[in-house]
Parts: sequence; C-alpha cells; structure tokens
Amino acid sequence: MKVYLNNMLLSDNETRIDPVDRGLTLGDGLYETVAVRNGRPARVAAHLARLRQGAHVVGLEVPKDDRALESALNEVAQANAIGEGVLRLTLTRGPAGHGLAMPDSATPTLLIIGRAQRLAPAPLTSAIVATVTRRNENSPTSRIKTTNCLDAVLALREAVESGADDALLLNGAGKLAEATTANLFAVIDGKLVTPPVADGALAGVMRGAVIKELGAEERSIAPADLAGASEAFLTSSLRVRPLIAVDGQAIGNGEPGPVTARAQQIV
Repeated sequence: MKVYLNNMLLSDNETRIDPVDRGLTLGDGLYETVAVRNGRPARVAAHLARLRQGAHVVGLEVPKDDRALESALNEVAQANAIGEGVLRLTLTRGPAGHGLAMPDSATPTLLIIGRAQRLAPAPLTSAIVATVTRRNENSPTSRIKTTNCLDAVLALREAVESGADDALLLNGAGKLAEATTANLFAVIDGKLVTPPVADGALAGVMRGAVIKELGAEERSIAPADLAGASEAFLTSSLRVRPLIAVDGQAIGNGEPGPVTARAQQIV
C-alpha cells in the first residue's frame, strides 16, 4: 500500500509517525473519509471545507491549499489503483512536548491512506439506542470530525454485544443526535427529517447532499418519534443504509422505503 505522509508518497512499511505526535498522544487532530468512485475522490470540496472549518475551531494549521490537498488525494487513489473505495485524510497538530497546552509552534502531520472496496448499497441495518454514552451537543467538538472517536467505539461495542448493527446516540437532552459513524434520517408524518447540528449531529457531507436533494427538514427527533416513522436510513460519505429496526422494534413495515431508495441514488 502507498501512503501519503507530509509531502511524500511512501510504502506503508516506510511510514513513521513521531511517537510524540499529538494526534497519537492526545487525539489532537481531524480526519475526513472520502469515497472514491470511478477512480476519483468524491465531494472533495465539501470534505475540505469541513476540514478547514474544524481546523479553525481547534486552531490547527492546514498545511496545504485545497488544490494541493485534492492532488494528494488523487495521488493516493492512483498509486493504489483505487477505482472504487475509500480514502482517509488525517491531519494532526504534529509532534510536541508533554501536556495538554498547545505548543507555541508545531508542524502538522498530514497522512492520507486508501483502500479499494465496493461501495454497493448497504444491507438492512438494525440499531439500538446507546446507553453507555451520549453526544455532548454543547461541546464544539460535536460539530467537527475529530480523531477521538471513543464515544462511537463504546456505543458500537454495545450494539454488537446486543446483536444489532449500529447504535444511535442521544444527546444530553435525550434527543437523537446520530449513529456511530453516520447521520440519521427518518420519514415522520410524511416529512423527511434529520437531527440538527445543534442537537449534536455532525454536519455530514452526504447529510448535506440529502438535505439539498430531497428537501429534508432539520428538527429534533426523540426516540419515541421513530415508532411513528414510516422509514429511516443512515448516511455516511460511503453509503446510505436502510434502518429497519431500533431496539428490536420495526420502523414502518420493516423494509426499506421509497425515500430511502431515492437517497441511495445520491452519490
């Protein structure tokens, strides 16, 4: 596998991350997961806009302009012969001394890896409402894609141990925020709705596309609201997954609905 690290394309066995990199020691970094279709990274402008917005929030320097970043993404896709698959761009604050205080100066670490995989429509998905953790909708980190994913890791472990495929996370007010790695959409009273960013939902790239293309409304969703939903689905940059049951209760008739099918046509 070929890996892009700080201006160089290397074999994975040549790649070295500094052991005091703050991305490793503190989770002080951001990332973007980018789909590759027909050999080209998809929705790059939206991904890079979100990366820069997150970097602004945490005071992290983005070491390249968008044109150079897109070129690097393409370079990794081509070097690994990825016709269909996924790229991950990770940006950390870079190596620094011990402690939480931000260093006076730091050289950011930019890492891009990729792999080929099919991006075919996902199978039917069941979920639980996680009990082990919640999204903190009051934290600025709930609105950016940070490398610290432990809440999602814990929630997914709970889901798997319960026999489900994924977990939905509540926020501090008891409203649904999102799934572990995806945004939630539901058709309630005939209207397509999705939790707002203010409720702890990440502003997903595919989420934005679905809102634009299908006219979804951003509004708070309580777990009880799903009982009256006619269909639901989860969106990520890679795919749209039909959500057919939550906590063992079927959504609608327990089958993917027509709005889900329309969402799956958005690539």
